[in-house]
Amino acid sequence: MPAGSHGFQVGTLCCTVLSDGYAAYPTSWIFPDADRVDLAQALDKRGLPQEQVLSPYTCLLVETGRHVMLADTGLGLGSNTSGAVMARLDVAGIRRQDVDTVVFTHAHPDHIGGAVDTRDPRRLLPMFPNARYVMSEMEWDFWTAARVDLRGLRVPADVRARMESTAKRCLLALRHHVELIGREADILPGVRAIPAPGHTPGHLALLLASGGRQLLNLGDAAVHPLHLEQPGWRSGFDLDPEQALATRRTLLERAVAENMSLMAFHFPFPSVGRVAARAEGGWEWMPGAETL
Repeated sequence: MPAGSHGFQVGTLCCTVLSDGYAAYPTSWIFPDADRVDLAQALDKRGLPQEQVLSPYTCLLVETGRHVMLADTGLGLGSNTSGAVMARLDVAGIRRQDVDTVVFTHAHPDHIGGAVDTRDPRRLLPMFPNARYVMSEMEWDFWTAARVDLRGLRVPADVRARMESTAKRCLLALRHHVELIGREADILPGVRAIPAPGHTPGHLALLLASGGRQLLNLGDAAVHPLHLEQPGWRSGFDLDPEQALATRRTLLERAVAENMSLMAFHFPFPSVGRVAARAEGGWEWMPGAETL
């Protein structure tokens, strides 16, 4: 299991990445349209397995001095390799009631499952009782609609069904605590939500800025470093792949142009680093909090 937490500063913002655990997905789900030979060579070059991709779940804790914000909450108790974020918060000295803001980059189970206390399935309660839960209005409308069309995903039907049921169950439990945003918006001083659609209709990126430094949380705009090196390779979890690819390019070009640090929820822990444009196209991922 990946290491549990790592702290760093973005100006005056005190940040901690927190592992909620991980999952192993079939390689074909993560790279459904990649050339098989090219993909096999890329994985072999990095000493990675061919059949499965180990995918960390990494949440971001931000302490401003006045506010405590958690960006995404992990899967929660949805599997036997997840649900660790609450223990990580305890280690960081943060109690559930201390968190006053939760931001969902989107409503996939591994990002919202930990937001709801599921220990009593008859009475689901917010895991963070004093928090406002911020998300895109478009994302809320998509998942709470009577009919949720997930046919654009390149994953099995039973996986799509679980995604829909989890989103509906969690969002319903949080309905009196949700704050919806319709466009780019400041969430807290130094924290701004940026529309980044494609992975889901209302997917958000988060820009942290303080003291002349910036960190861009990509959410799931890229779910593996190979998606940076090969910008034409889609993820099977992207609902609108063409829009997702365009969003990824826009975010990465901005990150390079403005010398931003990056975070990506599913990148190898600690899930932070930098990118540089490659002469042959795409971007090189330079991992590690020491690069911030």
